[in-house]
Amino acid sequence: MNLQTKINLAACDRDLRLDFARGIGATDLFVFAAGYAAAIFYGKMLLERGLVVTATRIFKRICHLYAAYLVLFVIYVGTITYVAAQYAAPAIIAEFNISGIIDHPIRILIHGLLLQAKPLNLDVLQLFIALMALFPLALWGMFRWPTLTMIASITLYLAARALDWNLASFPDGRWYFNPFCWQLLFVLGTWCALVGAGLARSVSKFPPLRIAALFYLLFALIITIAGKNPALASLIPDWLIGSFLPNDKENIAPYRVLHLLALAFLFTRVVPNNARWFGWKVLQPVLICGEEWLAAFCAGVFLSFAGHLLLITGPNSLAMQIIVSAAGISIMTGVAYYVSWSKRQDYKSAYGARS
Repeated sequence: MNLQTKINLAACDRDLRLDFARGIGATDLFVFAAGYAAAIFYGKMLLERGLVVTATRIFKRICHLYAAYLVLFVIYVGTITYVAAQYAAPAIIAEFNISGIIDHPIRILIHGLLLQAKPLNLDVLQLFIALMALFPLALWGMFRWPTLTMIASITLYLAARALDWNLASFPDGRWYFNPFCWQLLFVLGTWCALVGAGLARSVSKFPPLRIAALFYLLFALIITIAGKNPALASLIPDWLIGSFLPNDKENIAPYRVLHLLALAFLFTRVVPNNARWFGWKVLQPVLICGEEWLAAFCAGVFLSFAGHLLLITGPNSLAMQIIVSAAGISIMTGVAYYVSWSKRQDYKSAYGARS
């Protein structure tokens, strides 16, 4: 195995910046951070216990993710269908991307089990299951041939964009997040954890690179605002705006990858892992939601639907929107806190038994 990879991995410890990134919830940042965190956890396991044991533990994690997806999918589809019939609001079915449930209920359920249905808000979990399924191969390759593995990931990304590769959804369309393209962010996170730490420390010493990253982020902010502000858009050439808008999320456009790398580069440069403000009480809900992201995600899926239902059946005022949003965030955070507390109790019980 690559000696430098072993050295980098041995130096890695739990990084609170990963929990912070996953707690914020942006998809591209989440996928990158998930790849980084998975590389540290399973990379150390690979060093200590070998590839076979590590692959089985990754498979166990995939089973947990798939079980969570199945429970979410079945209850989610059933709840939306019931609410649509109860309130005579069939538009909800189309709005949450389960329009085929009326004509093909069994087929929708079967294709849902095969990750081919695309109900709203479950696409991130589908993507993560697909990425984790390929992770043993990526992890093994990163230990053996890190440069070649990274090149292979980039090649797959470019080929998928050029040849329009994606997975089909039922009853029509394709995956909202193309796994052939989004794997690049996951593998990049893995590469940064296992290989890129030394390179990142070296390039961070060059001020021009930090300035270039900052200017790119400012440019991206201006373009994003221009997409919603006609007055600002009129000051920017059409060809320039057309190159960046509309934002390509399905195949994650190269400028989005560059934006993520610039953001990660500046954030890790400015914010060390032991930053004092990670201990602030006001940030603890974000860190807990990042640590227990699966529980927070599952709760958030149902809460988003419940909040939408409250707003379309009740007064859709600004005050009501604020109350619904605040209540949803509070409940989601409460679920994450409970899961975190429950895990600590299990650990205490096991520790006491060994004593």
